[in-house]
Amino acid sequence: MSRESKFLSRVLRHEPGLIGLKIEKGGWVRVEELLRKMKAVGQRMTRERLEEIVRDNDKQRFTIRDGKIRAAQGHSINVDLELPVLVPSPYLYHGTAAQSLDEIFAEGLYPGSRRQVHLSHEVEIAVRVGRRHGKPVVLRVDAEAMHTDGHLFFRADNGVWLTDRVPAGYLGFGVP
Repeated sequence: MSRESKFLSRVLRHEPGLIGLKIEKGGWVRVEELLRKMKAVGQRMTRERLEEIVRDNDKQRFTIRDGKIRAAQGHSINVDLELPVLVPSPYLYHGTAAQSLDEIFAEGLYPGSRRQVHLSHEVEIAVRVGRRHGKPVVLRVDAEAMHTDGHLFFRADNGVWLTDRVPAGYLGFGVP
């Protein structure tokens, strides 16, 4: 990930005040305002470069629509992305590191510093996520049972599934 992409993530997901930015309803920010505020703090970027970063980002972290931009997911700030509640696939997956398993199976999955737990519909994606934390382990989430039991699921603009937490009883290993 480029230095510019990291800066955008920091501002749009965690610290909009760093450049005096106010996040609007749905997590949106006007592109021109973002570029103007970035320039004011010495982080010059053209609209073309911003669009290139959004287009080429391997995880599709950002969405541009109607002259506005937002981070697709991963926020630590209090923001409602206004995503619709959806019925998930029967199983979703979470990549983590082997050293975290005791805590996870005791406590379940919590978002930590983020607003929601991130889940994938593909095992391969979960493996890549797990690798970032150490030796990867893929956990299977019984999303169908969670949904039946009243847990809410949302899908971010980039396809990442989101839920507030995953109690340990809904977790297993690998593919069913």
